[in-house]
Amino acid sequence: MQVSVETSSGLERTLKVAVPAEEIEQQVASRLSEVARTAKIKGFRPGKIPRKVVEKRYGGQVRQEVLSEVLQRSYAQAIQQENLNPAGGPRIQTEQASPGKDFEFTAIFEVFPEIRLEKIEGLAVERPEVPITEADVDDMLERLRAQRASWEPAERASAEGDQVTVDFVGRIDGEPFKGGEGRQVPVVLGEGTMLEDFEQGLYGVHAADEVTVPVTFPEDYRNEELAGKQAEFTVTVAAVAERRMPDIDEEFARQFGIEDGSLEALRSEVRENMQRELDERVRQKLKTQVLDQLVKHNPVELPRALVDQEIAALQQETMRRMGIDDPAKAPPAETFRDGAVRRVHVGLLINELISAQNIQLDRARVEAHIEDLAANYDQPEEIIKVYQSQPRLRNQVEMVVLEEQVTDWLVEHGEVAVTSAEFKAFMEG
Repeated sequence: MQVSVETSSGLERTLKVAVPAEEIEQQVASRLSEVARTAKIKGFRPGKIPRKVVEKRYGGQVRQEVLSEVLQRSYAQAIQQENLNPAGGPRIQTEQASPGKDFEFTAIFEVFPEIRLEKIEGLAVERPEVPITEADVDDMLERLRAQRASWEPAERASAEGDQVTVDFVGRIDGEPFKGGEGRQVPVVLGEGTMLEDFEQGLYGVHAADEVTVPVTFPEDYRNEELAGKQAEFTVTVAAVAERRMPDIDEEFARQFGIEDGSLEALRSEVRENMQRELDERVRQKLKTQVLDQLVKHNPVELPRALVDQEIAALQQETMRRMGIDDPAKAPPAETFRDGAVRRVHVGLLINELISAQNIQLDRARVEAHIEDLAANYDQPEEIIKVYQSQPRLRNQVEMVVLEEQVTDWLVEHGEVAVTSAEFKAFMEG
């Protein structure tokens, strides 16, 4: 087998392989002999079929099978022989495979880049220190009250914080337009869930009022057909309701699993949950910073094949979350390019760092991570069994943990500046 390799451009390689005709013909002959022993052709006894008859009937098919197998095998051998590390599947170009001629093919593919970690220590990051004050706990309790608030009819004009339930029909130049109609739509004034012009028109209304609300769609409105246009909405107010907040008492505490209704226990549990969320946000912030610095100081030429694969994966994941089955309705692939480039870049650097620093997977940390995931379900023991029995799910957790271990290593060996922040601003920032 003759092999040659050329660098087409960047990471692209052109591999040319020639397999001697003798090898092909030997394999074809051997395969035809096997076929002749079992073939059934009318007029001939099994095993007694003349070779020329077998060749005429099966020769073309057998030759194609042999060539396909030889291509796969010789490609793998050539890759190993030349010490190449493809980053994706090859584009194969074959020459006319005539009997008696060497079988020649060309494989074009990208290889993984050779990565030299230029800087992995001394990366500059900021570690936020965020205390949780009693006022922060009070604020969180108020949010919990709001989540369990009830709505009661208001015998007055609508105001900030009220829920106004409306029917509406929108028109542009006197004509209704698609998506401009709604029935029994609840709008909480001040939450900004509707266009600002529309929401402003619902202040000061009473139940059973009918009002006309002029709206100018923003220039960057998601529906390009409506962007920048002026519309007029006829709005009928079905109801105006005000929020009734529950008291923070024993009954309120029991709604959060505090069986004895202790308000002290409720505050303690709320604080613990806030601390867990805060710790996770701090960890994510550190991770983002340190990986940004790692990418900045360690540029890498990225294989297009890997970026394209990552774009496809992100697109599929987005379709799954949005419940989209029709590929024609998929978000444009190009919108995922920046994210895919970063993920590929980070992934290559992390793999190299794991190898260079011999970072071993922390099995105990994997188990702890699985337990944390399972804790969000009603039957955590069953979820743990699922992760333990399905290699694909466990592998996903292991990859997350390895990435966390790399992040920890980078932070430990980085230049960390401690900053202070208030809880609410940090969590909302």
